[in-house]
Amino acid sequence: MSRDAAIAAFLERAGWGAAARGPLAGDASRRRYERLTAPGGASAVLMDAAPDQGEDVRPFLRIARHLSGLGLSPPAILAADEARGLALIEDLGDDLYARVVERRPEAETALYEAAVDMLVALHAHAPPADLPAYGPAEMADRARLAALWYRPGLAGRAPDNADEDAAATLARATCAAIDAHAPGHAATMLRDYHAENLLWLPGRQGIARVGLLDFQDAARGHPAYDLASLVQDARRDVSPALHDAMIARYAEATGQKLAELQAACAVLGAQRALRILGVFARLSLRDCKPAYAGLIPRNWALLQRDLAHPACAGLAEAVARTLPAPDAGGLERLRARAGTVADPAPAAP
Repeated sequence: MSRDAAIAAFLERAGWGAAARGPLAGDASRRRYERLTAPGGASAVLMDAAPDQGEDVRPFLRIARHLSGLGLSPPAILAADEARGLALIEDLGDDLYARVVERRPEAETALYEAAVDMLVALHAHAPPADLPAYGPAEMADRARLAALWYRPGLAGRAPDNADEDAAATLARATCAAIDAHAPGHAATMLRDYHAENLLWLPGRQGIARVGLLDFQDAARGHPAYDLASLVQDARRDVSPALHDAMIARYAEATGQKLAELQAACAVLGAQRALRILGVFARLSLRDCKPAYAGLIPRNWALLQRDLAHPACAGLAEAVARTLPAPDAGGLERLRARAGTVADPAPAAP
C-alpha cells in the first residue's frame, strides 16, 4: 500500500476521511503535518512520521499521554497507527509563543512566567521510568556535532581527522563542565522547550495555558536544561533582563540556590548551543535547508554569553581552540554547499 493510500485509510477509520487537508509548517525532522478540517468545522492535526524515513511516532504518543496525565497541555491523541507512523492529534491552534509576543510584546513576561511555572510543575513529578538518560556523557556526545558539521561546513570543506580531534576536545570539556555543575537524571527534559514549540491557550487555566509541542525526544536529566532552552532561544532574542528574571523565578519556586542554578544554566546552555551549531549546519549541508544557516550567528552569541560564566572556563578554552566564529564568508560557504554533504560519521540526533 502506498503512503498516500495508508493515510487515506487511517483517516477513514478515524472518522476524518471527508476532512479537507492542508499542510502545516513542520519542524527540523522528517515528520510531516497536515491540518484537517471536517465539514462541520472541527479541526485536528495529522502527524505523518514515516518509519522508512527514520521516524517513530511511539515516543510522541507515550510522552503526550504522560504529560496529559499531569494536567498539562500536550495535544490529545485522537487516533494512532503506530506501525505505520501515523497519529491524529488535537489541533491546539496557531498561537505559538513567538507569534503572540510578536503581536503583543507587552505579553512576553506573562507568557514566559507561565512557561517557567509549567516546568516547575513538571519537575515536581518523577520522570517516566522508561525515559532514556540525557546526562553528562550523552550531552558531551551531542556537543561533538559542532566540530563534525559546523567547523568544516564554515570552512567549505569535507570533514577530516582534525575535526574528529576537535570533537573529542569539545566532548571532554563539555562532560567535565556538566559533571561539575549539572549532573544527575532527576527530571523530565522535553529537550526542545522554546517559543516556537509552545502555544498560548488563554481559554485554559494556570499552567494548562501552555500548549506543548515537539517533545518526542524527551529524556531524563537535569531540570535546568529546559529552562536554559527557554531563555536562551536559538530562534528569537530573549533580553538579558527576562533571561535573568526567569531563572530567578524558577530558583525561588523550587528552593534552589540561585548561583548554582545560574551555573547549571550556563553549562547546559553552552552544551545546547554547541549541539545546535552542529544541527543547524547539518540541516543546511545534508538536508538542504540553508535557512538554518541564518540562525547560526544568534546561537554563536548565546554560546559566547554562556562561556563567559566562570563555570564554563574550561569549555570556553576548548571552544576557542576548536571553533571559528561564523563570519559572513563562512556562512555563505555553508549555504553554497546546501544538500551536497553526507554524514561524515554516525551522529547523534
